[in-house]
Amino acid sequence: MIELEGLIKRFGDTTVLDGIDLEIQEGEIIVVIGPSGTGKSTLLRCMNFLERPDAGRLRIGDLDLDVTRARKAEILALRRRTAFVFQNYALFANKTALENIAEGLIVVNRWPRAKAHSRAHEILERIGLAEKANAYPASLSGGQQQRIGIGRAMAAQADVILFDEPTSSLDPEWVEEVLGLMKQLARERQTMLVVTHEMGFARDVADRVIFMDGGRIVEQDVPSRLFTQPRDERTRDFLRKVLANQAASLGPEGSHSRGEPDNGQDSIKETP
Repeated sequence: MIELEGLIKRFGDTTVLDGIDLEIQEGEIIVVIGPSGTGKSTLLRCMNFLERPDAGRLRIGDLDLDVTRARKAEILALRRRTAFVFQNYALFANKTALENIAEGLIVVNRWPRAKAHSRAHEILERIGLAEKANAYPASLSGGQQQRIGIGRAMAAQADVILFDEPTSSLDPEWVEEVLGLMKQLARERQTMLVVTHEMGFARDVADRVIFMDGGRIVEQDVPSRLFTQPRDERTRDFLRKVLANQAASLGPEGSHSRGEPDNGQDSIKETP
């Protein structure tokens, strides 16, 4: 189990995370939605100390950290239990697809190079890019690069994979192949915490959807209730705007653009 308790992060005088409490069970898929600038990505970055939180506790399994006192060895142990998928791929331009996947195993996990490369080949097979093992990022499509990024996270066999808007930098034609890989991981019950604007993915895949605003968790529920009967007015207002924008972007034949619902189940009902 993963547990956050009272997590706070400030940038200067601005409080970006304002006392986040969250529990994630093993195998659970959590999707975080909300307006831009409300702390969603910062939450993920604090969970593996890409940003150091200012206060709070973080527990993953038997690893229990007071974030204000965490030492280098504890942070390294935490990073071995979390894997991060960035929105801009964050691949090494001078390394092949195989080397990008193997690098973390060699540097962080201290695996022998041959063992790491063997694991990377297995991952490339799983994500359908075995033929791209020796390709460099510049020769790959955006979708292929992000699948390599996800493959790198898969290789680590981490307790949780943190996805920071993994489709936001992709052209629409590559979105579905990345979401398809994420859905595969969800079917395998890989624990995932996903920040995304893909409402269709959130509705179809998440066990729980969290709405954040102002650095706080405003509301969380199963998708079927949160998307149709949100309790908080801020959630209702956000979903109205998002779904209205999606409806406006329908193609001439009624096809949906990325992240749109594919049926009428996402209409929002007012809660008494």
